Order: sequence, then structure tokens, then C-alpha cells
Amino acid sequence: MIDLHYSATPNGQKIAIMLEEIGAPYRVLPYDIFNGDQLTEAFGRINPNHKLPAIVDHDPASDGEPVTVFESGAILQYLAEKDGRFLAASGAARAATLSWLTWQVAGLGPMGGQASHFLRYAPAGQDYAVERYTKEVTRLLTVLERRLEKSAYVAGDDYTIADMAIWPGRASAFIMGMGLDDWPATRDWFERIRERPAVARATGREDLKAPAKYIGRHQTLDAREWSNMFGDANHAAVKGD
Repeated sequence: MIDLHYSATPNGQKIAIMLEEIGAPYRVLPYDIFNGDQLTEAFGRINPNHKLPAIVDHDPASDGEPVTVFESGAILQYLAEKDGRFLAASGAARAATLSWLTWQVAGLGPMGGQASHFLRYAPAGQDYAVERYTKEVTRLLTVLERRLEKSAYVAGDDYTIADMAIWPGRASAFIMGMGLDDWPATRDWFERIRERPAVARATGREDLKAPAKYIGRHQTLDAREWSNMFGDANHAAVKGD
């Protein structure tokens, strides 16, 4: 059994998709990040960074003590290596998958997150930040589009953890009204993945669905929610205050 410490964000959804793809038994432990559920001392022992998702594998391949993994890219790689699927063992295919996985976790994911922050949560008047991050996301989406014009999946001919890492963010953008019409190759890839049974299961489970506050185009947070997400409470958790 794997415990999935989960919030219904694209990062969490990546891991739910992977767990469904490999057929691993897992238990969803939901966190309300606006409520600050992730800021507890107990969760800090699982992820010192106090961010979701994280997993605890109670049946590791080593048959030893439970294994804890945090950061979505690390979790995807850990599960792929344990199961022996969706990441080649060596060679060019493995290098391509890890390159595109890292591209997502170091580029598209963070830049998309910053664009989302300034569009959805920041006070009015953040024109420079909005332009800066939306332009960079557009550039990165162009990189993705050019890749998918030449390749069925981002790492080559096979579906891998790199696709799982990228797909939920595109799904989230689609839900928030940021269409895929300008990216025809990405749209075709998106639809191909959406039709996978494991993806349908992960996106259809009630305990994995995102509440409205996670997906609305513009959000207003109260003082406590802001503190938990971006302010004093968020910072105090890593200090142990």
C-alpha cells in the first residue's frame, strides 16, 4: 500500500495518474492547502518543504522500512523504477524521458505556477509580472508544440512519466479557459492521453477532484488562507515556529 499525501493540483494529479497506470494499491490522504493542512509538524516529517504531493511506500522493493518520497518528479521516477515501466532502464530513451521530466519540473511547472499566481491571486496592478510569466509560459508551450509536431509523445514514440508530468497542467489550463486551439499538436497529444483508462480513472475519482477554489480563474483569499499559502504561516512551518 502506498499513502498518497494529496492536494488536487497538477502536481498531485501527476502522481495519481502514475499510480493508476501501474495499478499500485494506494490510499488518498487529502490536504486542504488553503486551510494549511500541509503546514503541520507531522507532515513536515514526511516533506520538510511542506508541499504536496508526497508518498509513503509501505511495501518498498527492498522489503525494508517504508520509503518516503517528495517532489513530483522524484516520485514519478521512484515509481517508474520500482514498477519497471514508463522509464527506460538506460540509453537514449531514458535520457530523453528524464530531460523532458526535468524540463517540466524546472521550467513549465514553475513558470506556469508563477503565471497562475499573478493572474489568480495577486492584487491588481501586477502588469509586469503577468506579462513576464505569461510570455515565458507561451515560449515553453511553443517548445512543447514543436516537439509534439515531430513525436507522438514528449520523449519519443512511447508514453512515459514525462507525459504524465506535463499533462495535468495542460488539463488545468483547459479547465480555466486557456484553450489548446493555438497548439494543434499539443491538443492531439492531450486528447490521446485523456483517453487512457488510467487517466480517466484518476480524473474521475471523487476523492481526487479539485474543489472550485483550486481551479477558478480569479480567486480572493481571506487573511488566513493567504498566510497559509504565501505568508507568515507558510514560512513559519519550515522554521518550526
